[in-house]
Amino acid sequence: MPKTLIFLIIGLFFGAGLGFLTAVTSGAQLEGHDHGSAAHDHAAHNHGDGDHSDHAGHAGHGQMIEAEAPVPTLMLHILPDGAQSRNLHIMTQNFTFSPTGVNGDHVPGEGHAHIYVNGVKQPRAYSEYVHLDALPKGTHDIRVTLNGNTHGYLAVDGVPIEATTTMTIE
Repeated sequence: MPKTLIFLIIGLFFGAGLGFLTAVTSGAQLEGHDHGSAAHDHAAHNHGDGDHSDHAGHAGHGQMIEAEAPVPTLMLHILPDGAQSRNLHIMTQNFTFSPTGVNGDHVPGEGHAHIYVNGVKQPRAYSEYVHLDALPKGTHDIRVTLNGNTHGYLAVDGVPIEATTTMTIE
């Protein structure tokens, strides 16, 4: 190994160590969230959402928000749109899609939908039609939940407002 490469490795090693020591002695703390707490249950919290903030006083990902009267309803309809794609029609009553309200305060009957294909979370839905593209051949389970602006599941008596359907791509 040439001397320059050895010196580079030594410099990186000591530079990283010195940087860490400087940060620790200055009182800097690593930011993040506690993956062991109940508020961040991995079964209900999807890190792919890109939003790790828990808005103080707001229900967050995986938490229930009891729906107020008039209670929203949800139905799904699948429409063909090509050999391996479909349009998902999310039909609601007493619910308004609010793309500008996301991550804001809870407003009864307002929010967005979370879509799951075969248990895998898809991009959020901010309107009643969503394009499901490039689905492999086979049977697919579709689940949609209505969520408030704070991402908590809208629920009735602790049961999330959700709808499921199955579709087959041949």
